[in-house]
Amino acid sequence: MRNITIAGLAREGGVGVETVRYYQRRGLIGTPQRTGGVGLAGGVRRYGEEDIRRLRFIRSAQSAGFTLEQIGELLELDASEDRERARTLAAERIAALDAKIAALQTARDSLRRLAIACGATSSGPCPIISAFDQE
Repeated sequence: MRNITIAGLAREGGVGVETVRYYQRRGLIGTPQRTGGVGLAGGVRRYGEEDIRRLRFIRSAQSAGFTLEQIGELLELDASEDRERARTLAAERIAALDAKIAALQTARDSLRRLAIACGATSSGPCPIISAFDQE
């Protein structure tokens, strides 16, 4: 069992300390009690393996495009084992990613056509610049 400070937790999760605190304020990561020191004000908060796992999960889910609200729901679903809702959230995310991919492919194809048109002639206005100069 690991016993690390918030700085260690942040390092393990590849985020800053303020990001960990933000996730705590959002209720995504718990805030452990202070330990040691004189009184509660002098102690240090210690985090364990579960906190590291949760922080890594949050970062991975964000990379997949889930919002913090959806991530919070996924974390709750994990505790309740509601797989149907988790699958629904995943399907919604997949649909959103598919739409974004389609839009990016359209943009890429348009830019490719503009680049070919730009290389086809050396006189007159550049089609790339003209295309982006439109309102």
